[in-house]
Amino acid sequence: MSFLTKVRASNPLVHNITNIVVANFSANGLLALGASPFMADAHEEVADIAAMSGAVVLNIGTLNDYAIESMLLAGKAANRHNVPVVLDPVGAGATAYRTEVTHKLVSHMQITALRGNVAEVAHVLGKNWSIKGVDAGAGDGDVAALAVQAALKLKCVVIITGKEDVVTDGTATFVIRNGHPVLTRVTGTGCLLSAVVGAFLAASGGAWLEAAAEALSFYGVAAEIAEERTRLQGPGSFQAEFLNQLALVTPEVYAARSRIQRLEQ
Repeated sequence: MSFLTKVRASNPLVHNITNIVVANFSANGLLALGASPFMADAHEEVADIAAMSGAVVLNIGTLNDYAIESMLLAGKAANRHNVPVVLDPVGAGATAYRTEVTHKLVSHMQITALRGNVAEVAHVLGKNWSIKGVDAGAGDGDVAALAVQAALKLKCVVIITGKEDVVTDGTATFVIRNGHPVLTRVTGTGCLLSAVVGAFLAASGGAWLEAAAEALSFYGVAAEIAEERTRLQGPGSFQAEFLNQLALVTPEVYAARSRIQRLEQ
């Protein structure tokens, strides 16, 4: 049974502490997929919500001290109750504040999956990689090697997204070649991807690496089909059709179009 089938059968509760730019899009994307979003950051309840959730997704896109404390409370509660935690370190490296907060989060809780672009993941490790705002800049490093290093150091699954996506737990590494560049023309598609990873982890039974790889490939397949159907209409139409495809892509369609390669290490 595919993880996609398991997500839709189990309707996992995904607790998101995310940024104000993408909260609505992330919630709608999770609903389309077949998961149940819970968007809450009140200090008084985040620990309780994290404990009852299938996954917790922490996104630092619009940072402030209140949100940071919410993330710490939720992440620690998730750890106590064996709930997977996904961290999206949006813009780590763009400012000292974001980098510092990311280091604080990974040092105060056990992350199950780290999902970011190559510059963000590099800065989580304390390495330099050019970054412009929340977008990765040019670089000539070995992305797969960087991902493996991060996975071993953080003891988690590391997902680096880009033209090709890399997913690794430090022992096994996959490259995913699904997706389309139009995703970069709609704000929040990376943030929604992190939430979708959370839904797949929630339904994975602990098979974190395989579930994360399928989540990325499925997401890319949905984007490919949405782009094919809206090619002459622009990113607004793509966004709506992308939500449609998150709901409509079947396990059979996914299997036929999935492009996942395991790298030799």
